[in-house]
Amino acid sequence: MNLRRHFKRAVVAAAIAAVLSTPLSAQDIRRTQPDPNTLVPAGVMHYAANALPDRIVATPLEDAARGFSVAWRTGAGVEAPVVEIAEAGDSPDPGEVRRVRAATTPMATENGPAHAHRARIDGLEPDTLYAWRVQGDGTWGPWRQMRTAPAPEQPMTVLYFGDTQNQNASLVSRVMLESLRHAPDARLALFAGDLVSGGDGEDDNEWGEWFDAVAPVAATMTIAPAMGNHEYDEEFEDTPQERRIMGTHWPHTFALPGNGATGADISTYWFDAQDVRFVVLDGTSALDLGTAQAQARWLDGVLTDSPRRWTVVLIHQPMFSPRQDRDNVVLREQVLPVLERHAVDLVLQGHDHVYGRRGGERARPTPQYVVSVAGAKQYRLSAQARQDMSPVAEDTQLFQVLRIDGDRLAYESRTVTGRLYDAFELQRRGDSVALVERTEGRIQQRDCPREATLKGRADRCWE
Repeated sequence: MNLRRHFKRAVVAAAIAAVLSTPLSAQDIRRTQPDPNTLVPAGVMHYAANALPDRIVATPLEDAARGFSVAWRTGAGVEAPVVEIAEAGDSPDPGEVRRVRAATTPMATENGPAHAHRARIDGLEPDTLYAWRVQGDGTWGPWRQMRTAPAPEQPMTVLYFGDTQNQNASLVSRVMLESLRHAPDARLALFAGDLVSGGDGEDDNEWGEWFDAVAPVAATMTIAPAMGNHEYDEEFEDTPQERRIMGTHWPHTFALPGNGATGADISTYWFDAQDVRFVVLDGTSALDLGTAQAQARWLDGVLTDSPRRWTVVLIHQPMFSPRQDRDNVVLREQVLPVLERHAVDLVLQGHDHVYGRRGGERARPTPQYVVSVAGAKQYRLSAQARQDMSPVAEDTQLFQVLRIDGDRLAYESRTVTGRLYDAFELQRRGDSVALVERTEGRIQQRDCPREATLKGRADRCWE
C-alpha cells in the first residue's frame, strides 16, 4: 500500500515537473485584452470606510522643516480624532507624546459614507525623525516614522512622478517600490496630477488603489500633489452649460497649505523645503476655469519673494506638449513668461503620458521643462517633440530622483526596472546656472513597438 502511494506521488511530481519545465509559447503568454482599471470585482465593497483609519497621508507645511499636515479617513462614526506624535527613539515606548485634534468633514462615496480628517502638526525641529500615528474608532493606525526637511546647508532627496492614473494597484505599485530602492533617503514625493482616472463610477475604488500603490512612499515622507484634469468632474456634461467642477475626493484627501492663488486656492500652493521653493499650479483651472492670469500673478509674487536658492514648479499640463494633437496655448501666454523671467530651475509636468525634456525659450540652462509618466496609459510622441526635446520616450513607466546639495541639483529619470534614462546636473555659479548633461549609463531611446493598443487605438501605445 505504501509502495503504491509512493508510486502515485512520484507520477504526480513528475507530471508537475514536466508542466513547469515546458516553455510557454509567445501566444500563450501575450495578453489579448487590457487589464481592468481596478482589481476590485463588481459589487465588492473592499474599500468601504470603517473603524480603522486608512488613506493616511502627510503633506508639507509652508516650512517643511517645521511641520506637516496629516489627512486620513475613517467610517462615519468617528468625529475629531487625534494625531499622536513624538520624537522617534529606539525603545518601543514612545515616551511623552503630543496630541493634536483633527477637524472632521463628512463625505459620500460609491463605497458608502466616510469621514475625512485633517490635522496640522507644527513646531517641529528640522532634520529630525518623528514617530506618529492617527486615531480611528477605538483603534489606531500603525506608527510611522518621518524625518522633517533639512536645513538649507544639508542635502535633500526628492522623488517626482508623472501621471499614475490607471491600474494603480496592478502596475503603478512597482514604480513606487523601485523608486525607494534608488532613493531610500527621500523626504518628499511630488505627483504631477491625474492620480486616478475617475469618471467611471468607481472613483472611491481608484483612490483606494492609489493609496495601496503609494503606501510604501507615503509611509516615510511627505506628499505634494498637483491637481490634474482627472481629479475634476464634468457638470452638465454634453450640454451648453458643461463645466468642470472639483471632484469630491480632492478637498478631503490632502491637507494642503492653503496659500494658493485667487480662484484656485484649494489646488495651488507653495512651500519651502531645504533650500528649495516648491510651487504647485493647477493647469486645469487655468485652462478651463479662467484662472490662468490670477495664477500667473500669484506665481510671480511667490517667486519674487523667495529667499531660496532653487525653485521647482509642479503643474499637470505641460508648457510644451510632447503628445501629438495637444497644445496648451493659454499656459504659454500667461504662465510661461513668469517661469522664464524668474529662470525657474525645474518645471515638472505630466498629462501627456510620454517622456520629454527641453530647455526654455531664452537659450539659457533654466528652466528645464520635463514631462513624465508613471502609470500604465502610454501615448505617442508628436513629431515636434522629437525635434524639440531630448531625450524622449514612449511606452515607458518612469520615476525621477532629485538630489539637492548646496549649489548642485542632480536629476535622474529611471525606468520602472531602475535603468537610467535621463540625467543632468544644474550647477549654480554665483548668479548663473550651468547645465551639465550626464550621458554615461543611459539606455537607448525607447519608442512604441505596437501599431495600436489592444483596444485598437492607433493614437496610443498602451492602455
